Amino acid sequence: MKLYGIPNCDTVKKARSWLDEHGISYEFHDFKKHGITEEILSGWLKQVGWQKLLKKTGPTWGQLPDAVKASIKDDASALTLMLEKPNVIKRPVLEQHGKVLMTGFKNTDYENLKL
Repeated sequence: MKLYGIPNCDTVKKARSWLDEHGISYEFHDFKKHGITEEILSGWLKQVGWQKLLKKTGPTWGQLPDAVKASIKDDASALTLMLEKPNVIKRPVLEQHGKVLMTGFKNTDYENLKL
């Protein structure tokens, strides 16, 4: 199982704590240190779509020019932006064997996962 995100993100910290407290082993993939590949993002987009994977509530999205924000209309345009600015990817992404189990973190959602 892999958890993708950035270590200083509060939501990622909550997910990591939850997994640790429940004795669930995982590998952490830090976007800042290791980046993210087009192949991985494309797979995620096919599974969950750009609307669920794009984080529009953070400062990175907020600082984008309005024209860039308006240009994000499909998986392809979102992919380009996410590769350029990984901080716009909703965090964390929990994945197992290439399958996205969860984007973001909520206690109740993680409790309902069959891990």
